[in-house]
Amino acid sequence: MKILGTSVKTLAAASLLTLGMAGSAVVSASTTLVVGTWMPPSNPMNSTALPTWAGWVEEATEGRVKVRIEQGLGNPASFYQMVEDGVMNAGWSFHGYLPGRFSLPMAVEQPGLGVNAEAASAALWQVHEKYFAKADQYEGLELLGLFTHGPGQLHTREPINSLADLRNKRIRIGGGVQATLGQRIGVSAVSAPGPQVYEMLQQGVADGVFMPAGEQRSARLAEVAPNLTILPGGMYLGSFAFFIDPEFMASLSPRDAEAIRKVSGYKFSVMAGKAWDQDDVDGIAFAREQGGNVVELAENHAIVREFRELIKGMDDAWVESVSKTGVDARKALADLRRLALAYKAEK
Repeated sequence: MKILGTSVKTLAAASLLTLGMAGSAVVSASTTLVVGTWMPPSNPMNSTALPTWAGWVEEATEGRVKVRIEQGLGNPASFYQMVEDGVMNAGWSFHGYLPGRFSLPMAVEQPGLGVNAEAASAALWQVHEKYFAKADQYEGLELLGLFTHGPGQLHTREPINSLADLRNKRIRIGGGVQATLGQRIGVSAVSAPGPQVYEMLQQGVADGVFMPAGEQRSARLAEVAPNLTILPGGMYLGSFAFFIDPEFMASLSPRDAEAIRKVSGYKFSVMAGKAWDQDDVDGIAFAREQGGNVVELAENHAIVREFRELIKGMDDAWVESVSKTGVDARKALADLRRLALAYKAEK
């Protein structure tokens, strides 16, 4: 729901200019689409996914819409509101940063999916369109994509030999299903946005973090958490949304707005997921090159067996948590897993 009028949106855009953004005002420049982003420049969203999409938009609109990607526009938890308010035209953020608002798409975060980010992202977009969209959890925004990072793994300052080694350890938790996993493992949870993780580990504020393997390289975790423990299929998937201000879309010609939609949605979601997967491949290779302790656990390893016991009942808990949305959550989750595994099999 829009909470600010057009006149306030104009003021918001003007305020952003005072923070150092060059160029014309966000909303008034109908041919310039400003996309806000966060995380380090080496993150796959900044190095690959958003630049690729920008090229698609400019080609699809025959140059009538130019995309400008702006770094460091604030806390990613505020990006949803900043786009609603017209401070930037589009942005992306982590669902878990706003607990309770995006409960449905976070189905993809549940442990046990057993696929990479590309397959999970493809399935998530399809299930959103079939089941979740009617609940309108993105009210006030137009959704451009849904995607995940690769399987979340354990990055720690010290080696671990069992999940018991993590009990009472200070582990940075990013929200979403990570919070549930942290509670079940018994860690001392530390909350902070992704860009602050390196500093927290460097200063000893955190003993470890749940993140995809690619962060060994893109977030430089190899320097501060050189022990990477990889569970087959990972512990969870982190989910994100890519969204745009509907008023900005309405300011474009119908032809250009539709052109942007055609290069977004499923197409963008799959591409973004693929970028995160490549980041994991690069991150693991980088960790090994740096002399890190990379431990890839076998299916029958004690930690893997312990983890499988620990996650029992989480599906039921998620289904119950979204029971008031009017969505057949159990059927949606089953469809999500079926579609993800089918996509994986096709590849």
